[in-house]
Formats: sequence, C-alpha cells, structure tokens
Amino acid sequence: MILRMGLFFIVVSVLFALVHYYLYARLVRRAWGPRRWARWLLIALPILVFLGMPLTRQLPRPLLTPVGYFVFGWFALLAVLLPLLWSLDLAGLLARSLRRAPFDPLRRAAMSRGVGLLTLGGVMVAARRGVAETTPQHTYVEIPVEGLDPRLDGFKIVQISDVHIGPTLDGDFMRRVVNEVNAQAPDLVAITGDLVDGSVARIGHEIDALADLRSRHGAFFVTGNHEYYSGVEAWLEKLKSLGVRALRNERVAIQHGEAVFDLLGVDDWRAAGFGDGHGPDLKRAVEGRDPRRASVLLAHQPRAIYGAAAAQINVMLCGHTHGGQIWPWSLIALLVEPYLKGLHLHDKTWVYVHKGTGYWGPPLRLGAPAEIASVVLRRA
Repeated sequence: MILRMGLFFIVVSVLFALVHYYLYARLVRRAWGPRRWARWLLIALPILVFLGMPLTRQLPRPLLTPVGYFVFGWFALLAVLLPLLWSLDLAGLLARSLRRAPFDPLRRAAMSRGVGLLTLGGVMVAARRGVAETTPQHTYVEIPVEGLDPRLDGFKIVQISDVHIGPTLDGDFMRRVVNEVNAQAPDLVAITGDLVDGSVARIGHEIDALADLRSRHGAFFVTGNHEYYSGVEAWLEKLKSLGVRALRNERVAIQHGEAVFDLLGVDDWRAAGFGDGHGPDLKRAVEGRDPRRASVLLAHQPRAIYGAAAAQINVMLCGHTHGGQIWPWSLIALLVEPYLKGLHLHDKTWVYVHKGTGYWGPPLRLGAPAEIASVVLRRA
C-alpha cells in the first residue's frame, strides 16, 4: 500500500510539474518572451498546492476554508484552462498544416497573446457557470417497478450523495441541504456515501443538521470511499447519534401502511482494503429475502450494479461519479464506470446515478449541476 501510494505521488508530481511548465511556455514565453517572475511563480504554485493538500485534513475551520479555496481553486482553474488551451493549440496546429506561408516569429507571438486573452475570457465565462452549478438543483425521477405493491405507488425517496463536507463546504451548506430535503416531504431519505472529508474530531459538528431530517421512515446511509479516508468507525457512530442508520451489508423491511418493501445497503466497493470487517457483501444483505417484495439497494459506486442485477434487485441508488463534475474531464470517468449519471436500465434492474449534492476538489461543476433527487417508485 505504501509503495503504491509513493509511486502514485511521484507520477502525479511529475505530471503536475509538466503541466506548469506547459503553462509557462504557452502563455508567457511564447507570447511575451522569458519572464523570470513568471517562471518562479509557476514553480512555487505547484509546491504550495502540494503542501496545502495534506493541510486540508488537519487545519481548524478558520484556516481550513482559505487554504482549501487556494488549493482547490487552483485545481479548478487548471481544470477549465487546460482543455481550452489544448483545443486552441489543436486548431492552430491544423491551421498551420494547411498553410504554407513562411514562419513569422513576430506574428506567432502576436497570435499567442491573442490566444491567451481569448483563453482568459473563456475561463471567466466557464468559471462563472461552474460556480453557479454548485448550488444543488431539485431533480424529480420516476422509476417503474415491476411487481410493486399498488399501495407503494408514489413512495418518495429523497437521495443526497457526495456532499463532501470538508475544506470548502461547511455546516451552513449542510443546513441548507437538510432544509431542501425536508421541503420535498420525503417518505425516506437515502445518503449514498462520501458525506465528509475530514475527521469527526475536526468537522463532526458540521453535519449536526442531519439530526433535523424529517421523513416518514427515517434516514439511511451507506459508506463511500471518502469515509474510509476520514475514520469510518467514528463517522458511523456520529451518524448513529444523529438518528441516521447506516446499512452495512444488511436489509431492512420498510413497512408503509399495509405494504412493505426491502431496503438494502452495502459497504463501498473498495472498503475491503481497509480491513476490520469492511467490504461489500450483497450476498449477505439479500440472504433470506422474499423475492416477491420490491427491493431498493443503496450503494456508493455504480459498478455495484453488476451484483445488484444478478441478485434481481429492482432499483439501485448510487453516486460517486459526480456526473463527471467538470466537462470534458467527465469523459475519463466513462472509462472506469458503467454509468456516469441519470437513470438507466441494466438487465432488469434500474440504476439511478446521482450527480452529487456537493463537490470534491475544485469548487465548481461544469455540465453536471449538483442535485437533490426525489426518486419516486411507480407501479410498472
């Protein structure tokens, strides 16, 4: 584990250094000539960002927020800036390949300055849109369930996921989310992992608003990968104290009037690597289940759909992908996840992939607005 993390750190460091060298060469040296101050700035920035990242899990809130915005704000700038620059470079390369005029250094410098200004304008427009999309929107989803008891038709599950209370999202954001959830008058609340980034000792009080969740059948939680980076056992105890029940490879019957359905929950896909009995075990959760009952599975990662379909689960609610969070980087997520966002039918199992209620890292979204989802079960 240590060797793998060390190798990962080295690879990321090299890539980060190359990116900053590219920015210097592309935006400064080519357009304006060598500038010592810019060179030193683009050496200092990645060093400060790398030093700041571990601090986001150690600092108290008064220092955590400004450091978090500095570190992840720079990542946000890179996430928007790099695709724009690469697109313009590709267009320039194609244009030069079609034109046979002799190379003119002065003209090239002037064009580079123009491209730099154009990129700056594009970044400002994209950043403004991206910040706006971090405000959770309400999503309404109806899922037709085969064999659903008619008395369960219209049962509403309000799902939040990937809230990521931590460096740049705090207790005030959590309070606003709880108020929005309660406004939807849910029958049941589902929290599908990655609720926090940080330890209970430092930010535990910032999720206290969850104690005010109001629903007919309570609030249920399954672990995400970030809970395991943040001291999962302490967080499970904290959630229990707030009246939120964690489902760890288990099933509970939800009695709704005279009708009933099974709600199941499994640990995060990668939890087994953290030991202490953690790890997904759907076989244990479905043991003894009456197949005539409708079933809803809570899982963090979309890849849990393969086991859910094999177990003939009717509906799976998950998150993890953030809907890609920032386009076009979302295209990378499609390489590792079966589904990125929204509602899909996998074999005979419906899967809803939540885009996330908060965000991780860069404090913006682009093409994947944050959401609070009302998932309504309908008789097929």
